[in-house]
Amino acid sequence: MANIDKDSTPVVLITGAARRIGAATAELFHSAGYQVIIHYNRSGSDADRLCEKFNRLRDNSCLLVQADLNDMAGLQKMIDLVDSLGRLDVLINNASSFYPTPLEGCNDQQWDDLINSNLKGPFFLSQGLAPQLQKSHGSIVNISDMHARQALKNHPIYTVAKAGNIAMTKSMALELAPNVRVNSVAPGAILWPEHELDDTNKQNSVLSKVPMGRLGCEADIAETVFFLAVNASYMTGQTIAVDGGSSNSL
Repeated sequence: MANIDKDSTPVVLITGAARRIGAATAELFHSAGYQVIIHYNRSGSDADRLCEKFNRLRDNSCLLVQADLNDMAGLQKMIDLVDSLGRLDVLINNASSFYPTPLEGCNDQQWDDLINSNLKGPFFLSQGLAPQLQKSHGSIVNISDMHARQALKNHPIYTVAKAGNIAMTKSMALELAPNVRVNSVAPGAILWPEHELDDTNKQNSVLSKVPMGRLGCEADIAETVFFLAVNASYMTGQTIAVDGGSSNSL
């Protein structure tokens, strides 16, 4: 395990950073000179490969932490790690569960999983890391979803959770001002969910509603996250839609 030097460079913790949007965001922050803490839950091999890559590029530039956002002990594990380092400049709440829960068949276990990963976990992680972020005058970026504002059929629990994520962004921005900025990004059609990779009809239906006529990419989200976290010094409590214009057409 690498030891991050708390006195030299800024530190970013990204939840769900082993794959997809989280990994692209980690790549961008690492290339900008940040020390990166990669959180993962079940994607251990992907997390290992990414962290090893970062440490080959720059010694002692990456740490790994495994935790389940459904488990308060897992959140505390991340908080304890950051406290042991003594520094945090950016928290990116990216980890998320996403799957359909049609109203007639959904249950409380699905509710707990989707609410915990998309709302409860980010809330209490932000609360626990707030002292370190206040010391550094840092920032939080939450990953929401365009469907927090336009409900997604057959996904009522996910929609509720992501709507709460936007409300959390606004509330945390007030609670932590002026020392910590809190914003969020609402992606549209960026990557197909794994349960829809072979559903051509669903994919065509989604793309027909995107004015730009194409799927976005991980870099579109990562670059917006970086802007909000690092450059948007007079922005807080805001949610930026990165959806190819989809939210304007609904």
